[in-house]
Amino acid sequence: MAAAVAAVAAATTAEDEARLLRLEEQAEHGGGGAWEYLCLARRLRARRPAHVLRVGLALLNNASARSGLAAEQWTLYEQVAMAAMDCQRLDVAKDCIGVLSKQFPGSTRVARLEALLFEAKGEWTEAERAYALILENNPFDQIVHKRKIAIAKAQGDMSIVVDYLNKYLELFMADHDAWRELAETYVFLQMYKQAAFCYEELILAQPTIPLYHIAYAEVLYTMGGLENLQTAKKYYASTIQLTGGKNTRALFGVCLCTSAINQLTKGRNKEEEGSELQRLAAEVLLKNYKQQAPSKVPLISTMLKNMKLS
Repeated sequence: MAAAVAAVAAATTAEDEARLLRLEEQAEHGGGGAWEYLCLARRLRARRPAHVLRVGLALLNNASARSGLAAEQWTLYEQVAMAAMDCQRLDVAKDCIGVLSKQFPGSTRVARLEALLFEAKGEWTEAERAYALILENNPFDQIVHKRKIAIAKAQGDMSIVVDYLNKYLELFMADHDAWRELAETYVFLQMYKQAAFCYEELILAQPTIPLYHIAYAEVLYTMGGLENLQTAKKYYASTIQLTGGKNTRALFGVCLCTSAINQLTKGRNKEEEGSELQRLAAEVLLKNYKQQAPSKVPLISTMLKNMKLS
């Protein structure tokens, strides 16, 4: 049932995307459908700023078409402002935001656009100040917290990124994307224990996602030590199980962990229950390479022999 629902959703998305392209070509060549195109682009969250800017500006510059939109024209101003910032047409963005600011004085939504314009100009201090003012009125504005993280990343200050992400997760603990971003940032900073903690949280929250299992395994393998390697091997194995044996990285991971564990124990206390897994992982790797990259088979065979797995 779930597979059927997913298939229908995928087909619907494909149809919408094809329709978007048709409307885009039609609107840009004066064939009408401009507003329909812009509405569909918003609904699909399609990132096509150059096209949106051209079509949207044509509508805004047509007084009769603009007035025909009634209250929807303010949505159009916002959409064009966002597209203009993506295209570095900051003059257009400033004009659109100015119109919105006059129409909606004191609006938080417009304040966010003004802060985004500071970002687009690279005026980080002003952007931070603008976001701080918004958070004074609404400390739980999720979008603004994310923008602060983005500013820190744009400046390359990863320690601030970690600080902002931790503060963000204190407020929005269920945001799995933020946990993953924090984990990846910790890996970048070589803070592997902290990264492992983040992946543990992700696995607890979403235990059926193989990406989290393999990322956790790779962090543990990087940390090294017998206990970490044994745990890493288990999570490589769970990745294999979750992907139906199709994850090559996980197959390699089982082999590498087995070799590292054998080196540390010098052959003592070998895991009897893991011997079958190691053999199967090596066999599947060889089979996959024979089918998909036969020229690499001698290299893989030699590697497995050196690890005493074949």
